Amino acid sequence: MKISVVIPFFNEEKQIPITVDALVPVLTSLGCDFEAVLVDDGSSDGTWAALRAACTADARLRAIRFSRNFGKEAALCAALDAADGDAVVVMDGDLQHPPAVIPEMVRLWRDEGYEVVEGVKSSRGRESLGSRLNAALFYSLFKRLSGYDLENASDFKLLDRRVVEEWRRLGERDTFFRGLSAWLGFRRAKVPFEVADRKAGKSKWSPFKLIRLSITAITSFSAMPLQIVSVLGGLLLVGSLALGIQTLVKWAQGSAASGFTTVILLLLLIGGCIMLSLGLIGIYLARIFDQVKGRPRYVVAEDTRRRGR
Repeated sequence: MKISVVIPFFNEEKQIPITVDALVPVLTSLGCDFEAVLVDDGSSDGTWAALRAACTADARLRAIRFSRNFGKEAALCAALDAADGDAVVVMDGDLQHPPAVIPEMVRLWRDEGYEVVEGVKSSRGRESLGSRLNAALFYSLFKRLSGYDLENASDFKLLDRRVVEEWRRLGERDTFFRGLSAWLGFRRAKVPFEVADRKAGKSKWSPFKLIRLSITAITSFSAMPLQIVSVLGGLLLVGSLALGIQTLVKWAQGSAASGFTTVILLLLLIGGCIMLSLGLIGIYLARIFDQVKGRPRYVVAEDTRRRGR
C-alpha cells in the first residue's frame, strides 16, 4: 500500500518547512510507503528553492515547478497526474487542512472501503464575516444551479486510485476540483475538521480570483444562467405588450402622454438586458474557445524526479 499526498504552493517560501515538518511524521506513522508531490505554481519568491531543499533532505518528496503561474486548479491537476499511490490525499499547503486527520481518512478508505473521503469544515476558523457570507451565497447558488451541495466542503480529500484514474480522463481545461470530485460519485465518507490558523504568510486568494473561480464553477456545471436570457426576453415581451396596450388606450382616449421619459427608460432597460444577455453568452463562448484551442492545463519547467533536474 502506498499513500500519495499532493499539495500546491504559490509564494509560500516560509510555510514550506513548517508544512513538511508537520506532514512527514503523520505519514510515517501510517506504517506504509508514501510520497508527497509538491507543486510550485510559478512562485516569484523562494518557494522552489525551499521545495528542492525539502526534496534533497527526504527522497520521498517530489517537487514540480510550473513555467509560470497557472492557478491552483492546474497545480492540483499536475499533482494528480504525477501521484502514483493507491490512495491520493489532496490538501492545501498552509496547514489549514490539518495532517492529523489523514490517518482517519486512510482508515475509512482501507478498512471500510470508501473510495472518496471528504474533509468537511466543522468550523471556518477566523474567516471574516464577509468571506462567510460570500461562501454561503456561492454554495447556495451552486446547489440551486447544479444540484450539488458543497456547503462546508473543501479540497481536503482522499481519492482511491480508481477515482484518480477517472479524474485523469476528464477533458476540461478549466477545472473546479471540488465540484468535479462530487460529480465523479463513488462511495463516499465525510470527516469533520476545524480550519486551523496559518503559521506563516497570508492567503493568495484575491476577490478577483474568487469571483473568477465562482464563474468557472457555475458555468462548468450548469447552463441555467443562459436561461436568464430567455427569461429576460419573455419579461420584456410581456412588459412591451402591456405598455403598448396602455399607450393605444390612452391615445384613443386623447390622453396620450407627451415627452421622451418613457422611451428613454425603456431604451435603458432593454439595453441593459441586452448587454447582460450578451455577457452571459460571452462567458460560455469563451469557455468553448479555451477548450477547443487544446492547450495543456499547465507546463512543467522542472521536476526533481527528472534526471539532471
